[in-house]
Amino acid sequence: MRHGGPAATSATTASTTASTTAPGGRQAPSGPPAVQVRGLTRVYEVPGRRDARVQALKGVDMDLPAGTFTAIVGASGSGKSTMLHCMAGLDQPTTGHITLLGTALGDLRPAERAAFRARHVGFVFQDYNLIASLSAAENVSMPARLAGARVERSQALAALARVGLEHRADLKPHQLSGGERQRVAIARVMASRPSLVFADEPTGALDLESGGVVLDWLGQLARQGATVVMVTHDVEAAASADAVAVMSQGRLATWSASRDARQIAELVHASRS
Repeated sequence: MRHGGPAATSATTASTTASTTAPGGRQAPSGPPAVQVRGLTRVYEVPGRRDARVQALKGVDMDLPAGTFTAIVGASGSGKSTMLHCMAGLDQPTTGHITLLGTALGDLRPAERAAFRARHVGFVFQDYNLIASLSAAENVSMPARLAGARVERSQALAALARVGLEHRADLKPHQLSGGERQRVAIARVMASRPSLVFADEPTGALDLESGGVVLDWLGQLARQGATVVMVTHDVEAAASADAVAVMSQGRLATWSASRDARQIAELVHASRS
């Protein structure tokens, strides 16, 4: 994992349009947005408590240009995972708008939204979300097949090789360790090469070396033009991203382009007050 290096207080790209300034005055990544969020709120009902509500998101705006790698950090309950699931089209906001690659998710019917995700979105789930009856190689091939693409076994094996699991290709998820299942989930996104990659704690079940490989891969995807968004509680992992969005109590508190994990940790701590 990369950490340390010169600190910066504004995250910018070469383009100068469609930027968003977060509270605190720091500049968000700039450029034509591949992901655009406006006025996002998400309210959940509390099971068993009539009329009780929890507001997980409170009017979040965010623009993420193509070819950028953004980490979203924040304390537990800050809304970062809810934000990620809404952006990826896996959860629907209560109010607000999300536009991905120029397509407004709110304008799509459920079947259209699912088809859009299959074509353009890769998601690395915190709990892996593998199909128990399929082998590792078959799990890797599944998203591309759902999108109508033909996937050769050699392609699945190549993706597994990149995460060091080509020798485990024919094993089912229950035969793999937690870290191995996480690597299969990552290889699954690798094989489909989507334009948008959303990752929920992708290094959480991995050792330091394997986590570093995953972060390098996410950065490589962004350099190749994909838009990568990662939620993490690990400030050292966040320091590998181009930009860091700090969330607090359902709001976007500030942005940072620091590669110093200690500075990011300080921003998270300050956002709680």
